[in-house]
Amino acid sequence: MTLQTNRLILRKWTEQDAEALFKQASSPDVGPIAGWPVHKSVEESKDVIKNVFCGKECYAVCLKSDNVAIGCIELKLKGCTDLTEEDDECELGYWIGKPFWGQGLIPEAALEMLRRAFEDIGMKKVWCGYYDGNVKSKRVQEKLGFRYQWTTENVDVPLLNEKRTGHVNCMAKEEWIWTKLYHAAKEVQNGRKISDYVEAGEVAAAILSASGHIYTGICVDTCSTLGICAERNAIFNMLTNGEQDIAKVIAIMPDGRQGAPCGACRELMVQLMPETYKNIEIMLDYESGRTMSLGELTPEWWI
Repeated sequence: MTLQTNRLILRKWTEQDAEALFKQASSPDVGPIAGWPVHKSVEESKDVIKNVFCGKECYAVCLKSDNVAIGCIELKLKGCTDLTEEDDECELGYWIGKPFWGQGLIPEAALEMLRRAFEDIGMKKVWCGYYDGNVKSKRVQEKLGFRYQWTTENVDVPLLNEKRTGHVNCMAKEEWIWTKLYHAAKEVQNGRKISDYVEAGEVAAAILSASGHIYTGICVDTCSTLGICAERNAIFNMLTNGEQDIAKVIAIMPDGRQGAPCGACRELMVQLMPETYKNIEIMLDYESGRTMSLGELTPEWWI
């Protein structure tokens, strides 16, 4: 099984990856913060590939440019994780070599693994954790849309013979849908000046249709009120593609926060779905998972 993203190939490990693994895993900044020791030789890395990186859903993270392993990502299924004992739940684990930090590669790989978990192999929940002090891992999980569950002190870290404080997060399948919408909107958000009279892309929106398709749109700001909101742009995209029923809406503002649709966007949604508009879900805060129905935002329609 090989998976791909815009920049990455996620593929099975082979013994031929031992030197590449050692190159990244021999750094003292990579393994210990995640709970495993620095690799001391290529032979040790080869042994890890044979006996640790052998899970059914364990993949080498490779750049498309050279297909060389630079990290690892895995869905740890029942029997390989202590966070769940359910057949339809798993744990997401990951790491990447230090030269590749800060490039958004692990979030990109993790999004594809979450897609595989929820859409390919039927998971209902994906768990994920990090040790106290691992700020980078914490932020990755927040960006992906994981929700905090609990903190445990004095957790055994057997490979390092020590105890740490561990934090556990979780994502349910319903939350995964919002994660897809959020990242679809982020992908098209690109604020830019088009001319002296037109700016575009400061706000981006994604909507989920009743059939499960995602449509995106950006705001266009002009002189003389000729512009359009991102939400309406996404709706027109949906209509162009033959659909008219909306299930969920998210809009990302220039500062990265989410917000409720303006009156004009709400009015359009109500007119499109006068009998069922109150059921449309609006994301108000992605990181906390706060949502509100259009019925709560617009309890009474003027008609």
